Amino acid sequence: MRYTAMAGLAATALVLTACAGSEEQSALPDETGNGTAGEAGGEAAPESGPGAELLAEHGLDGLTAEEIVDRLDLLPVDERPTDLVASVRSDVLVLADGPEGEEIELGLPEDLFYLSMAPYVGHTHDCFFHNLTSCLGELRGEAVSVTVTDDSDGTVLVEEEGTTFDNGFVGYWLPRGVHATVTVEHEGRSGTARVSTGEDDPTCLTTLELS
Repeated sequence: MRYTAMAGLAATALVLTACAGSEEQSALPDETGNGTAGEAGGEAAPESGPGAELLAEHGLDGLTAEEIVDRLDLLPVDERPTDLVASVRSDVLVLADGPEGEEIELGLPEDLFYLSMAPYVGHTHDCFFHNLTSCLGELRGEAVSVTVTDDSDGTVLVEEEGTTFDNGFVGYWLPRGVHATVTVEHEGRSGTARVSTGEDDPTCLTTLELS
């Protein structure tokens, strides 16, 4: 677990590289079958120190980084903590006590990449790193059909009928280091996007228009 003091440019970067205050939402693997989560993994939450206090304050103590991602992305919008920044990067989960507070980083599973996508019909927003507490998508609680196919060999990584979460996103734990094609269908509309799950790739997909 890495613990640093955020100030000035660092705090600004954390906010600007993730969704913040838009009119959309996002989703993750849940008990209803959304997503293809692997075994719970990643770095465990710290048991002591300022980082531990931050996590305990939000009921996240004792969880791994992967479990925290799943927990926060599943929260109803009106229950999401407004004073917690939770940014999903390719390899770490960055948590901070507000945009100008202290931050901690928890390592995510080495073999998994969390991609959260918000398909849209009428409006969307810019996003690079998915923020579990502020990102909002257009289609909240809507039925969608999702397919994710590995471009290298045609392997189907995801194929399911699911429902977007209350924040308008749907999220998946995908294998790390792949190039894939995502197809989403909703009420007779469909959209396709190319994605990658490498070290420098975005964890937030908000450009998938359904037409």
